[in-house]
Amino acid sequence: MTSTFGSWPSPLTASIVAAGGVGLGGPSVRTSETGTEVWWSELRPTEGGRVVLVRSVDGGPASDVLAAPFSARTRVHEYGGGASFLGADTAYFSNWDDQRLHRVSLASNVASEPLAITPEPEEPHAWRFADGVESPDASWIVCVSEDHHAALVADHGEAVNALVAVPAAGGEPIVLSDRSDFVAAPRISPDGQWISWISWDHPNMPWDETRLLAAPLWANESELRIGKVTVVSEGCSAVGAAWTSANELVFSTDVTGFWNLNGWEPESKSTRVLTALDGAEIGGPQWVFGLQRWVELGDDHLAVVITTDAVDSLALLAPNGSMSPIETPFVAIGGLASFGTAEGERRVAVVGHSADALPCIAVVDATASPGQGVDAPISVVRAGADLGVDPAWFAVAEGVGLTVGRRSTHAFYYPPTGPVSAPDGELPPLVVMGHGGPTAHSSPDLSLKVQFWTSRGFGVADVNYGGSTGYGREYRRLLDESWGIVDVEDCVAVAEHLAATGRVDPERIAIRGGSAGGFTVLRALQVSDVFSAGTSLYGVADLEALATDTHKFESRYLDGLIGPYPEAKSVYDARSPINHTADLSCPLLVLQGSEDEVVPPNQSEAIVAAVAEKGIPHAYLLFEGEQHGFRQEASIIRSLEAELWFYGRVFGFEPADPIDPVDGAVGL
Repeated sequence: MTSTFGSWPSPLTASIVAAGGVGLGGPSVRTSETGTEVWWSELRPTEGGRVVLVRSVDGGPASDVLAAPFSARTRVHEYGGGASFLGADTAYFSNWDDQRLHRVSLASNVASEPLAITPEPEEPHAWRFADGVESPDASWIVCVSEDHHAALVADHGEAVNALVAVPAAGGEPIVLSDRSDFVAAPRISPDGQWISWISWDHPNMPWDETRLLAAPLWANESELRIGKVTVVSEGCSAVGAAWTSANELVFSTDVTGFWNLNGWEPESKSTRVLTALDGAEIGGPQWVFGLQRWVELGDDHLAVVITTDAVDSLALLAPNGSMSPIETPFVAIGGLASFGTAEGERRVAVVGHSADALPCIAVVDATASPGQGVDAPISVVRAGADLGVDPAWFAVAEGVGLTVGRRSTHAFYYPPTGPVSAPDGELPPLVVMGHGGPTAHSSPDLSLKVQFWTSRGFGVADVNYGGSTGYGREYRRLLDESWGIVDVEDCVAVAEHLAATGRVDPERIAIRGGSAGGFTVLRALQVSDVFSAGTSLYGVADLEALATDTHKFESRYLDGLIGPYPEAKSVYDARSPINHTADLSCPLLVLQGSEDEVVPPNQSEAIVAAVAEKGIPHAYLLFEGEQHGFRQEASIIRSLEAELWFYGRVFGFEPADPIDPVDGAVGL
């Protein structure tokens, strides 16, 4: 079959992308009377974005634990994470509709009806909870709370985050620590004698500088309190802290330039180095709660996730410090959980992302290394969705490394892929993608939102611009006071490189991105003539408005990326796309959620009004009920189809897909 690039009749429809985009979270492992249970969460676009708790016993069929309308999702930090956790005989979760903490009894191995255990707030969603742990005697929950009651916010100037204890049977939360702007990762030692947590203050983000704290713990059925607090780590970014069975606190810090593991012993107050990786790291940015990059296995071994150039791998860390790879097909690992610390037990459950299959829940047996290049035994508990699409349609990432000035930049390039050929001499259009964050990174795992384009005859460049994670602290700090400069330079450099090497059509290059990536889109369209179209998904248009009108977690993020506000107001003005609409000249598509608290709709509406006044071809779609990132099936479908229609109009091809034009589009 021969067809013009962009017009390929792909079997990977927008509906398949939406239905196949189930987000897997967790996992957790629990032993019950009926066997060993693996738990995880599923974000289901086909159920309106509901997050369901799921479990499998001894590798058997998966079963839902939460029935509609319950949804295990928290609003803490707006990005959430850590919305559910397991106790001895109980599952706990934060329910999306009311944000109250609920419990589900598992004493009979049959889940009970969820019971709310935190008070109903006087105002909707005013009291939120996340990232909890059950006390050893199962009497208490220690977790993060975020209080948004209007009177409290008026008094403090923002929501109040605290470490709190909640009676497991239900009752008023007791504040344990509220001296920091943010807290995360409360964890209790196996002997119940110590508690640890991470805290940080404005203007730091958790990947800038945190404090790892520990304190003695006293708990019984009627009381829980903490003693004198010890600072375990400060002056760097500490993440992923948890206790081993020997009551050692293991955590990652980036003091060496890469996140590496350390161990702290509470009695002696001494710290030891567990890993000393250079060029790779064990740890990542704490955008959401509940992220864990290591777990303890049997015989004092640890299973660790190592990130090297934005690609994940598993390894086994022995007590003597030696590291051996655990070969798997996974290039990104979303979470992991241990099956226990019994002698010889070295199984670990993971959320595994591979280059040629959708994410799965799998159990990796690291008991014996089968040899270099041979995968460890793996049993799949929850397979990725079978899309019914021939793998011949799936593009495989090619690593791209470039020098930009005196520094390097990185990207993954996906060529047009499918059992289709294009007319002789034609070059494909290119879609340059900039990830959100911007302190994050893209991985080369199978992404349906990448394959949607490549299977239609587009090339896709997924850019890990300077400032991305997965390359160490120095690379991560390249965006300090340089957001809107370094990221744009890198996206332009990758696009120019692919055009200069004859991979793509230099006259048909688009740039797209969401959130921070949307800001990069708008900046790139203003400072470069490389791109002939752009798509901004809930992108930042006015930095000053963002600095003064966003949620608490990111309210001082721009201090590092741009400069302190209002002292650096002139820089905010100079970098804000809304102030340079005269420099926009190519068509623009803007997609936005109506309930976005991170980048409010007024940001998108301001840029749309500006391009409309200038007469630039454009289209704007507002998705009702969506927040920061589209989770509903209908929204995902319409946004993808609208973007394909947009590129067809700009680049001069007719999509094979039947697509309704975008209402209100101007000049397209």
